[in-house]
Amino acid sequence: MTRIGIQYLAAAASVLAFAVVVLGAFVRLTDAGLGCPDWPGCYGQIGVPESGSVPGDYERPLERGKAWKEMIHRYFAGTLGLVIAVLGFWAWRRRHQPGESATLPLFLVALVVFQAALGMWTVTLLLKPLVVTAHLLGGMATLALLWWVALRRGGWWLSAREASPAWRKAALIALVVVIAQIALGGWTSANYAALACPEFPACYQGQWWPPTNFGEAFTLWHGLGIDYEGGVLTHPARTAIHLTHRLGAVVTLLVVGTVAVALMRARTGRPTVRMGGALALLVLAQVGLGIANVIFGLPLAVAVAHNALAAALLVALVTLNHMLRPVGPAA
Repeated sequence: MTRIGIQYLAAAASVLAFAVVVLGAFVRLTDAGLGCPDWPGCYGQIGVPESGSVPGDYERPLERGKAWKEMIHRYFAGTLGLVIAVLGFWAWRRRHQPGESATLPLFLVALVVFQAALGMWTVTLLLKPLVVTAHLLGGMATLALLWWVALRRGGWWLSAREASPAWRKAALIALVVVIAQIALGGWTSANYAALACPEFPACYQGQWWPPTNFGEAFTLWHGLGIDYEGGVLTHPARTAIHLTHRLGAVVTLLVVGTVAVALMRARTGRPTVRMGGALALLVLAQVGLGIANVIFGLPLAVAVAHNALAAALLVALVTLNHMLRPVGPAA
């Protein structure tokens, strides 16, 4: 496979990874994470069993709708794992070619194996929030790194003048802020705290800052054998998580918005202006979807779109960081 072939394979894998992330959000938001109480099969079968054919040693009754959602997500994730394995193999084969490196593709192979383990633990540890959040972050990391591989082999660069250290620092800070906000969003969802504050801009019964319990809210490990479906935290703890996510949204809006406006005003060419406009639209839409989730009571379509837009914003910032770190002649 040629360098261009690896680029296109990584780009296709990125699209598939985006689909896996969105499907994972759909599974989580429809409470289908334990639709199959075992792994990798479903009630001991490779597919979803027929009603009435489930062995009696499973505590959870079969809900075929939820089971199919979970298994479709697993099928997509398994396909992605195979594609990444092929990508790693060909990158390793080409590792001695000028300008080639197999380090990141092989790291992606290891990452997707770890992701599979997190998927298993998500089920076997009964939706433990730390594992669910780590699984989300692993999926986002897989998407971001696949897209980075595709970009670095695409030869897309800007001039050295545009790739100044100040721009690189700003882009990297924005990326880190978005990653932190995605982690907070995952923690909010995994602890069923999305509606802990059912009002906006206030939180609860007109209060902007009702009783909270940050100690309980951010205790990462609560022991084994606990079924976390529906959440186990007290309302003050969930409120603390929700408010933290709201504050994170404000920080994200300010940081990414500042970078976006600066890009649009930089007069360094159409690519930066377009990227600034894209970032502005994405972050404004993301904040709008977050507010809509609260006002309308977490409608499924809006909640899934909120997760999808978080992934899109991550991809956009990965693209910006690539643009400001030239490859090829501009380097």
